[in-house]
Amino acid sequence: QVQLVESGGGLVQAGGSLRLSCAASGIFSRINAMGWYRQAPGKQRDLVAQITNSGTAYYADSVKGRFTISRDNAKNTMYLQMSSLEPDDTAVYYCAAKYNGYSAPSYWGKGTQVTVSS
Repeated sequence: QVQLVESGGGLVQAGGSLRLSCAASGIFSRINAMGWYRQAPGKQRDLVAQITNSGTAYYADSVKGRFTISRDNAKNTMYLQMSSLEPDDTAVYYCAAKYNGYSAPSYWGKGTQVTVSS
């Protein structure tokens, strides 16, 4: 089992920055990728960025050049640095752990709200 806890969400003005953190605990032997998803009201939950154990990163087109995903294996923590935030980035952001980069998430955090005001 893997437990994931997100933090770092909040209210920010357009153009601002936030850094989300995801603290992981449990047994990671089968986890080979972790990612950030987001879900806006009335919309589906979409992948924003993910990073594999080898460090390969993927970004959705909508956040390329603005968001950076990283991980600190010593701290079992993953980060999402978000810059140049836009109102369309407003959503609940979820941390997820996956068995591989192509699979659906096997574990989810409870989410953290990010609100970008115009």
